[in-house]
Amino acid sequence: MLDLLKEMFSYPFMVRAILVGTIVALCSSLLGVSLVLKRYSMIGDGLSHVGFGALALATALNMAPLTISIPIVVLAAFLLLRINESSRIKGDAAIALISTGALAIGVMVISLTTGMNTDVCNYLFGSILSMSQSDVNLSVVLSVIVLVLFILFYNRIFSVTFDESFAKATGTNAGLYNTLIALLTALMIVLGMRMMGALLITSLIVFPALTSMRLCKKFKAVIINSAIISVICLWAGLTFSYVYATPTGASIVLCNIIVFFLYWVIQTVKGVIGRA
Repeated sequence: MLDLLKEMFSYPFMVRAILVGTIVALCSSLLGVSLVLKRYSMIGDGLSHVGFGALALATALNMAPLTISIPIVVLAAFLLLRINESSRIKGDAAIALISTGALAIGVMVISLTTGMNTDVCNYLFGSILSMSQSDVNLSVVLSVIVLVLFILFYNRIFSVTFDESFAKATGTNAGLYNTLIALLTALMIVLGMRMMGALLITSLIVFPALTSMRLCKKFKAVIINSAIISVICLWAGLTFSYVYATPTGASIVLCNIIVFFLYWVIQTVKGVIGRA
């Protein structure tokens, strides 16, 4: 096992993948708990499609992918909240409207410029080889900012997540903190897309939170357990991908599915024992 780890860390691309993947998985799992509890977890899926369109645009303009993707996806998150709050287009309909439109634009841009080549597969399903050192530096800085903001506003995020009406009644600016959650999620979507791909990045947000909720009941316990599950599954997925040459994103998702099933089995057994 130690020999395998030494071999993995001898490759710069694996070091970059583990570093960025760990911090992105950690931040995504924290935000995912609030998104799942607010029944707004599919915002990640919508924003990932926007991210695909932004990456396609960056490729067409021959510009740094993250430089283009981050402002576009953050703007999409803001517009998504505004559409959801101030118009007749609500929830899943607003997400579908933006995500499918952005995905179509991305496919059209790629087909008219570079053509439908292997880069499209990397965008959709991720590739650990696609991350440069500049991507790593930017990802680490932004992830640390997300983590610090989440810790600083933990109590506000907690109140808005569980009872938004009560939070408003106590003077909390619920709209501001909903926007903060959406914007932080947008950052994590963009940072994680290079490795997980547009079609799989949502798993980093949804799976750890849903898995933790099988056994944990308190908000803080769910968050801590979710973070641990997310990081462990990411390491396990990267290792499996390296050893068996499988797609990175799919390997990580498969690990999350296995852990979810194990937690579900434990929950079921505990329920049977409790009723006995």
